[in-house]
Amino acid sequence: MNLAKRVSTLTPSSTLAITAKAKELKEQGHDVIGLGAGEPDFNTPQYIIDAAVRSMEEGHTKYTPSAGLPKLKQAIIGKFETDQQITYTPGEILVGSGAKHVLYTLFQAILDAGDEVIIPTPYWVSYPEQVKLAEGTPVYIEGLESNEFKVTAEQLEQAITEKTKAFILNSPSNPTGSMYSEDELRQLGEVCIKQNVLIVSDEIYEKLVYGGVAHTSVAQLSKELKEQTMVVNGVSKSHSMTGWRIGYAAGNAEIIRAMTNLASHSTSNPTTTAQYGSIAAYTEDDGSVETMRQAFEGRLDQVFDKLVSIPGVSCVKPQGAFYLFPNVSEAVKLNGFASVDAWVEAILEEEKVALVPGSGFGAPDNVRLSYATSLEALEEALTRIERFVRTHTK
Repeated sequence: MNLAKRVSTLTPSSTLAITAKAKELKEQGHDVIGLGAGEPDFNTPQYIIDAAVRSMEEGHTKYTPSAGLPKLKQAIIGKFETDQQITYTPGEILVGSGAKHVLYTLFQAILDAGDEVIIPTPYWVSYPEQVKLAEGTPVYIEGLESNEFKVTAEQLEQAITEKTKAFILNSPSNPTGSMYSEDELRQLGEVCIKQNVLIVSDEIYEKLVYGGVAHTSVAQLSKELKEQTMVVNGVSKSHSMTGWRIGYAAGNAEIIRAMTNLASHSTSNPTTTAQYGSIAAYTEDDGSVETMRQAFEGRLDQVFDKLVSIPGVSCVKPQGAFYLFPNVSEAVKLNGFASVDAWVEAILEEEKVALVPGSGFGAPDNVRLSYATSLEALEEALTRIERFVRTHTK
């Protein structure tokens, strides 16, 4: 049987591929340190688990509305009012099976064949693939390392054509950890308003910010920008609930309605128990979220200097998320490898450290290291990487 063309064009996830290889080596008995994780290494806070268990015991185990429980929508609305000082109505909220599925549903709802979506590089690996699955065309603009991997309003304006439907904004960013300032957001937003381009603002790492900086949503900057923006967020990273699969979108009611109709024919509704846990996440607080944030910041501050002391490695210090995205092109040259991908593979084979090559993020000179692991493991991994670089320097 011939497979559908839509799946034949997909690029396998580089993060999942490296994770699979690391797991294979671990099963063979090797001491592998995996730095490919895209999820916090903490368990979900106990008060959330307790709320989910209680919901099942109380009989909340049936279908819910396709767009999510009304009580969860109200909790999300309350979160926006508290954190961003903006107000949404229930009809402007869709709860989905993870932020990834929410993004997929959004692109399916807004794109026709040939519609363009502008994606800054480096990008999260699933953005281009989801656009292609909706028969859209990804258009890339480069976030220069010299500008902390961020794109400018001028770059955005030059990339817009009559086919442009949306612009993806990810702040804090996966994979770079970079964040846009309020002024930068405003400039990008003004271009989108002028050109009538939907801003898809992925804010999944909103709570994981460091160095005393505050997260700003482009939707909170003006009434016009709120109307021009579809915010995508969730509890996965902020509350260490990756496996619970709850994400949401907030924005234009017409788009939300279309997404809801589509979701009703695909997932029916997000998992009921996970929704009750998410209600607790947004209506209760035992300090766990801030404890996790402080732990990530502590790890970042501890290992950053050691990373950039490795010969041939440079790195922009991130302001958010839990990734380092160093440029290793000089180290690769020192070691005589043809590409970063080959270098990463050799480090995994020889030193048993799993990194994710930047080629999967549209940045072939870089690698992604997750510091969502113990400080001890991080320091040992960097020791091994430095040993590899020095051993193989020509």
